[in-house]
Amino acid sequence: MKRRAAAAACPCGGGAYPQCCGRWHGGEVAGSAALLMRSRYSAYALGLHDYLLATWHPRTRPAPADLQDDDAKWLGLEVRAAQEQGDEATVEFVARYRLAGRAHRLHETSRFLREGGRWFYLDGTFPEGRP
Repeated sequence: MKRRAAAAACPCGGGAYPQCCGRWHGGEVAGSAALLMRSRYSAYALGLHDYLLATWHPRTRPAPADLQDDDAKWLGLEVRAAQEQGDEATVEFVARYRLAGRAHRLHETSRFLREGGRWFYLDGTFPEGRP
């Protein structure tokens, strides 16, 4: 039973996947930049490249080939701050992952824009000075 509960957990840590990021991955519109950011973390963890591209602002969206799997195992997410002002927002987070047996952390402040009622990831900066 414990194994089944763990399989249903959302990668972002927000609860059960169907009620958490599964909704956004299934086509519902995330109501805030923070929810979109959490869903994008889960999309990275689950390898949902189409979702990542669809939620990336067209101005900064990479080519599909640039989102190749890199064998990272995503381990956890901490949202540190989220601010929205009109149709612009920032979300600061720390994501932990393992790659080639080594632990890493990504600390980013992401910028988001809302257009046509939908939030899009625009870009991010790294408070610690490195990606």
